[in-house]
Amino acid sequence: METAGHMPRAQFVIEGGRPIAGTLEARGNKNAALPLLAATLLTDEEVTLRNLPRIRDVETQIGLLRQLGAEAEFVDHDTVRVCAAGLGDDDPDPELCRAIRASILLAGPLLARRGRVRMPPPGGDVIGRRRLDTHVLALEALGADVTLCPRGGLECRVEDADGRLRGAEIFLDEASVTATENAVMAASLAEGETRILNAASEPHVQDLCRLLRSMGVRMDGIGTNALTIEGADRLSGADFTIGPDYIEVGSLVTLAAVTGGELRIPNARPKEHRATRLAFGRLGIDFEISADGRELFVPGGQELSVRTDLQGAIPKIEDAPWPGFPADLTSIAVVGATQSRGSVLIHEKLFESRMFFVDRLVAMGAQIVLCDPHRVVVSGPSKLYGRDMVSPDIRAGMAMLIAALCAEGRSVIDNVQQIDRGYERIDERLRSLGADIERVG
Repeated sequence: METAGHMPRAQFVIEGGRPIAGTLEARGNKNAALPLLAATLLTDEEVTLRNLPRIRDVETQIGLLRQLGAEAEFVDHDTVRVCAAGLGDDDPDPELCRAIRASILLAGPLLARRGRVRMPPPGGDVIGRRRLDTHVLALEALGADVTLCPRGGLECRVEDADGRLRGAEIFLDEASVTATENAVMAASLAEGETRILNAASEPHVQDLCRLLRSMGVRMDGIGTNALTIEGADRLSGADFTIGPDYIEVGSLVTLAAVTGGELRIPNARPKEHRATRLAFGRLGIDFEISADGRELFVPGGQELSVRTDLQGAIPKIEDAPWPGFPADLTSIAVVGATQSRGSVLIHEKLFESRMFFVDRLVAMGAQIVLCDPHRVVVSGPSKLYGRDMVSPDIRAGMAMLIAALCAEGRSVIDNVQQIDRGYERIDERLRSLGADIERVG
């Protein structure tokens, strides 16, 4: 398996200006797959996960499970079977942990299962500070002694002599997705009841909670900001299907709209896109929902125009905790705004470096003012022209790919392994819609 230090260099070569058209189903939710894989460590029985995206981050997380002594094998393209009966005493491999942010999700299940874990610093996208404080707060509340290691990792031990965590009431200092997931997994094997307040409730958190419930955890409040978990003495195996990636769905909707194409996205869980529909609607990007409530349809040839606020005020698109507009779609929304007539303010509140990629769009011809690390004003529509670019992270890389596909001329995007971390075989799948995109290297 390729590790963080041994990734092959690859490029996308794109000829833009062609409408995409057809039907494309979103792959499984990356942000659900990673915690669900971590949750397989909570039991010594077999867990089968279906609709797993075959992306770099998933392969790295599976590599970590194997390194820890779990058996993990793919039984078909998108189904993996994991059995952690032979979990060893080794701590997670530092090199693999540096490759992905989601390595921190091993802390909760390993601490609950073994009573101790030494976690190396996690890696992931460089989009600003990504604090671990909330994870520490939650694990300490459950009875763990947590020490910060000299190079930034965490050493965690259960304080009680019996090596078992204790249920507690936890008020998270921020609605952190990964801290909520770590707390939920740790509480699943804790003695007694745990109540987590100010919990994150994104679709991937809900999928994790549903998996744990199918493994024998009694849990209330799924989909809300208050979770109640009754810890079990042991958990059973399970067979679970991961939901579609709503970030990929939003990316595909934007791609269709800015290229003028017509796109059907089956099995998209439209109810998960209420905030996206509202935000994209401010750019004139619209989609329809099928009568059975399962499919999204993006009409072709939409005339994109910014819908102003009352009295013609410039509207704002801003991210928010679920069920608000997802932070991972703000980069995508910026590209959509470049093709919409009018001006809009886009405010990304979570990460202080995510908007720095807009200089690539400006070089392509976009009219964007970077107000500060969190806000941009976009005026459109702008004629974009192909350029050579480097992908800095998953979402910015996808945004640049969408921009290249609606631009005039040839673009080359380097460092596409960043895009591969979040989007499975995106070049092959977009070619099926008529996109002119080739992978080189």
